[in-house]
Formats: sequence, structure tokens, C-alpha cells
Amino acid sequence: MIHWESHACLPLHPQASFAPIDRLHAAGVDYVSINVGMDMNPVQQVMAVIAGFRATLVAHPDKYVLANSVADIEQARANGKIAIGFDLEGAMPLLEQPEMVALYASLGVRQIHFAYNRNNSVADGCHDVARGLAPLGVRMVQAVNAAGMLMDCSHTGRRCSLDIMAASAKPVIFSHANPLALVAHGRNITDEQIRACAATGGVVCVSGVSFFLGNTAPTAQDVARHAAYVAHLVGVQHVGIGLDISFHQPELNDNPPGDYDPGYWWPKSAGYDRTILRATYTPVETWQLLAQALQDVGMSADDAALVMGGNMLRVAGQVWH
Repeated sequence: MIHWESHACLPLHPQASFAPIDRLHAAGVDYVSINVGMDMNPVQQVMAVIAGFRATLVAHPDKYVLANSVADIEQARANGKIAIGFDLEGAMPLLEQPEMVALYASLGVRQIHFAYNRNNSVADGCHDVARGLAPLGVRMVQAVNAAGMLMDCSHTGRRCSLDIMAASAKPVIFSHANPLALVAHGRNITDEQIRACAATGGVVCVSGVSFFLGNTAPTAQDVARHAAYVAHLVGVQHVGIGLDISFHQPELNDNPPGDYDPGYWWPKSAGYDRTILRATYTPVETWQLLAQALQDVGMSADDAALVMGGNMLRVAGQVWH
């Protein structure tokens, strides 16, 4: 069975090392979605990152495959390689042009959500004033569906995420989000959001970030507990994994250019300790422990395989083209 990591973060720098991706592969991951930009990153930075990451993939065809289809992922695994896709966190890099979605898709972006914690002209962030999906946002959802890209609702405001799921003609995912019922943090999602995601045929992928798991030293057991909650609420077929590990490389400065204020994007009032850099993450080796941890919370081996990749593989097969 394919093991699918729905979200991971390398430094947003063209020269970022892919050594962490090699570690994920060694831990059993077959596909990983790598972030290439957020709302605070201007287009020139996002494009430089995509160009640099694509160059790394081209330089190492023995290790990496830029996946455009489920068949690409399965073939990569058969050849001992790890398949990779890119994701965007926020609509600001789209420059208010739905046509940008297809351009990013052609460059390897396989999933997107529309707001990173804060509101923009398209959608609402989870740490901002609720307005709902803008009319432009409806057109953006249609563009995402048309481009065969996964529509993600992580970091998105609750009301706005429900609007997105109602507007989408394809299954919608949360690539890295946890149940609010278990940990009261504004980035976590309500039972209503979880049910709405499942109603689209989508998947809620559990994050491994300390803030959202409620443990300063998060473990596979914490991830499994959150996965079990989602499975109990809407069925195991709607659960996945998106550990959201940020692999910092101190020698690289990947801050956005200009006047960048981390306290705006990760407000202390919303439950962060000054900046997201205070977060801790489940270790890469969590992937080697998940199957047992999921079975320890009552899942069968087949259920665990669905959570660790089978469900996301199914949804990608329905959405990608």
C-alpha cells in the first residue's frame, strides 16, 4: 500500500536540501506533497522555489519523480523512488487570476488552499474575521477543479471552508488539520467541517504539529488518537496523514523579502507562542510507528493502510488528470 505524506515543508529557498525527503523515503513514505509558498511569499519567491525544486528533481532522476498521476506514484514506488508533488498555501500567489491555477498545475502544484491563517481577497483565514468565500473564490474553486488539483481547506476559516466544500464539484481535503474537539486551537477543525469534508468524498489528514496535537513532544500515538477520532466520526475511509514537519536549514534564509511580521501570520492571541518556530513536530520516524499506533487505537491493519495512504490515493485518482 502507498504511504502518502500530505504536507511537508522544506525551506522556501531554491537551494533547499532534499535530504529530509530522503529521510521520509527511508521511513517508508512513497509520496510527499512539498510546500512551495504561502500567502506571505511573493510570486517571485514562489517561482524561484518551484524552479529550484524542479531542478533538484531533474538532477536526481534515480531518487525522485514529479508525480502527475496515481500511476506515476505507483511506478515510482516499484522503481524504488519517492514521488513528489507541490502545494501552495494561500491564494495570494494566484494574483486574483483564476488562470494562474492551471499554470501552477503545469509546474507540479497538485494541491492548494486559499488562505493562510489570515483573510485575503479570495478566502478567509482561520485566525481572522469570518466573511465567507468571495465571489472570486467561487471562480477559483472552479479553476482548481478544472485543473485537476486537490482543493484543500487547511488554515481556512470555518465558514469559508464550508463554502468551499459546497462549491467544489470534486472531493475536498484537509491536508494537515486536527479535530477541535480534542484540542481547542483555532487551527483545528470542527465536527461540522469534518463531516462536510467527508460528504464531498474527501479526507482529513491529521497533522503532527505540537500546537494542534496538544503535546509539546508529539508522538505517533498522539497522531493515532486524532485519526481515530475522525474515523469514529465519519468513517476510516476519510482519514489520512499530513504530519506537516518543517525541516529547517539554518544556513538558508527563506523569509519573505520586505516587511515580514511573523506575529501577524501566527498571532499570539490565537494560541501561538510568539511565532510558529516555537512549534515542535513528530519525528520523521513516526511513519515507521504509525501502523502499530493506529492498530493500538482499534483499527485493523487494512484500516491503518487506508489512513496511511490508501484514502489519499483514492481521492487523487478521482481529482488528478
